[in-house]
Amino acid sequence: MSMDKKVSPFIVFRYPDYAYMWWGIFISQIGAEMMIIALNWQVYLLTKSPLSLGLIGAARFIPMLACSLLAGLVADIVNRKKLIFVVQIILISVAFTLAALTFTHTIQPFMIYILVAIYASAHAFGMPARQSIVPHLVPREHFMRAVSLNSLIWQAASIIGPSIGGFIIGFWGVGFIYVYAMISFFAVNIAMFLIKQIPKNEHLTEFSLKSIKTGISFVRHTPLIWSTMLLDFFATFFASSMTLMPIFAKDILNVGPQGLGILYAAPALGSVIFGLLFSSLHKVYNQGKVLLTSIIIYGISTALFGASKIFFLSLVCLFVAGASDSVSSIIRNTVRQLTTPDHLRGRMTSINMIFYMGGPQLGEVEAGIAATLVGTPWSVVFGGVGTIVAALLMAKLVPSLVRYNHHEDVAQT
Repeated sequence: MSMDKKVSPFIVFRYPDYAYMWWGIFISQIGAEMMIIALNWQVYLLTKSPLSLGLIGAARFIPMLACSLLAGLVADIVNRKKLIFVVQIILISVAFTLAALTFTHTIQPFMIYILVAIYASAHAFGMPARQSIVPHLVPREHFMRAVSLNSLIWQAASIIGPSIGGFIIGFWGVGFIYVYAMISFFAVNIAMFLIKQIPKNEHLTEFSLKSIKTGISFVRHTPLIWSTMLLDFFATFFASSMTLMPIFAKDILNVGPQGLGILYAAPALGSVIFGLLFSSLHKVYNQGKVLLTSIIIYGISTALFGASKIFFLSLVCLFVAGASDSVSSIIRNTVRQLTTPDHLRGRMTSINMIFYMGGPQLGEVEAGIAATLVGTPWSVVFGGVGTIVAALLMAKLVPSLVRYNHHEDVAQT
């Protein structure tokens, strides 16, 4: 990587439509991250079972898998702004229901799983539409920075949401988390009102099975896309330690809900810092090698976290994991979005969603089962090792990924 010149990663905020969308999603995502920690903590308190935490992953993944391909096609056909608006209304309704059930002390684990499934189904339709809009909001030469700042949304929210959420749970309970989430989800709808009209798809896409197959065929015949999707899947499947975080906080590191929030925030902090540094570089060379190296580092740090019984060391491992994941994520997303024509972006994103969302959700189930069988620490250690093996195997099977060095012009001003 060249560091002879740096450019502010915040230059994309000069474009108002991008700024509206960024702030709307950021505020909303803080509520979503707070909901995640609240759901995990609430289910663990109700069941005292690591397997029950894994079932949250199943409740997210199964609906997402069932809806994803259809959602991608819908995002390529309908008005993407209106689709996002409707999705947010459903998310608001889910948060309201969780709050009402919690405050009335009638909530049960099966109710949580059902509501999580509804949330995941709606999210499956919203994500392709959101990602497909971004290339229309900034010039191509600044797209990698837009990707980086989009990643910053999730990571910064992962710091703020769990950090605040842990204290709110400790002092007031999970019900107030759901109330904030419900309010925060309105921010995206406000952004959709402010953003100018997005250009219509110039390619007529019909609502048919053939159109879905067209998207699948494009991904299948583009090695750089399917290989990065598989890397997403394996890394998140094997290293899904976050779902077991309540166990680390309560039973291994003994830091309680306040410490739980800090543990959730540590990888996000690493991701924010290194994401901003990476996106400020004038040029990035040997992106394929950087991508694979960062995933290997992610696996190593995850394995070390699983073996750690010291709170500070655990935080360091999570920080490094977040930093390395941020670098690989920026490269993966930039490659996929710039390689895909606009009329296929919704379908490409929906296929990718199966991998990058399916990996962690299935990984949560795997982590819950493995933790039950071999113990929580060993479950995470084995997951980190599995991530390393997957990265090395992909490097062997797809040499073009190792040699990839094509989008350095995207990082230029």
